[in-house]
Amino acid sequence: MQYLCLKQYIMGKKIVGIAMGGFSSERKISIRSGNQVYESLDKEKWEIYKVEVNSKNWFVEYDNKKLLIDKSKFSFFKKNKELFFDVIFNAIHGSPGEDGKLAAILEPLDIPFTSCNSNSAELTFNKKRCIDFAKENNVLTAKSILLNKNNEVNIEKLIKEIGLPCFVKPNSSGSSFGVSRIKFKENLNNGIKSAFKEDDEIIVESELKGIEVSIGVYRNQNEIIPLPITEIVSEKDFFDYEAKYQGKAKEITPANISEEIKKTINKISKDLYQKLNLKGIIRIDFIIVNDKPHLLEINTVPGLTEESIIPKQISAANISTKELFESMLLLALNEKKR
Repeated sequence: MQYLCLKQYIMGKKIVGIAMGGFSSERKISIRSGNQVYESLDKEKWEIYKVEVNSKNWFVEYDNKKLLIDKSKFSFFKKNKELFFDVIFNAIHGSPGEDGKLAAILEPLDIPFTSCNSNSAELTFNKKRCIDFAKENNVLTAKSILLNKNNEVNIEKLIKEIGLPCFVKPNSSGSSFGVSRIKFKENLNNGIKSAFKEDDEIIVESELKGIEVSIGVYRNQNEIIPLPITEIVSEKDFFDYEAKYQGKAKEITPANISEEIKKTINKISKDLYQKLNLKGIIRIDFIIVNDKPHLLEINTVPGLTEESIIPKQISAANISTKELFESMLLLALNEKKR
């Protein structure tokens, strides 16, 4: 595996901000992901600060103090000296890291960051738009309908078009917050109400029966590289929060699927990464129905906790998380140089 060498770029320590937290239900998971990145990076090579984001303030944690960030310049004062970030490692799941809002702040300031640009982030974070984009590019998906909080829902029509069982999920959310699997008509209203607590738009999606898999993808210089595929066998009705973070699922890496299906998933994933202009490490979820992969969703800022899928795939590929995370920082810095 070829990585950019630190000597290629770093003359002195670059100031790195690891953005974590955010505004969504994924906040706690994001902080754990950010801490994992912080522990992985070499403090001798980088000057690293945790940047915690919440709905009120954005601040840097330093010496048991919270140093406020001036978002107009994305800078902060440390010991009466104003410091500016050379690069941001985006570890915010949900808003504002995964929906493009953080990118929209950093782009005009010419501060490089490890995730995709604001336009790509906004598109992929909107599940319905992302699914429609995939369909336009000949990727198979489940049947889905978008519902708006302000519109009246016709339950009978919905069931006729989508069928039961079905899934109800927020249009813009992650970690399975607000997601329900609905088996019976009388439970559909409650599922819709639960999803609307997370977002003003929700998706009702037909259930696909098959093998659920997940694949990490990243770019190394000019090459898009898929990680080993993980097969997910959940003890629950679906791969929900408990399955993801509380051990209620069996994850098999590499997945026990045919080489032909692996090649198909790798190709689809690399094509979507390229066409959506993605960056950094992402995760794409599929379900295999009759040997054909169907896209479930794309996560442009996936979980990086010890329980998360991506670190396990990195390990299965015999890659060091330290080297991979540093490579992401260097690629972001090198893009600024061009």
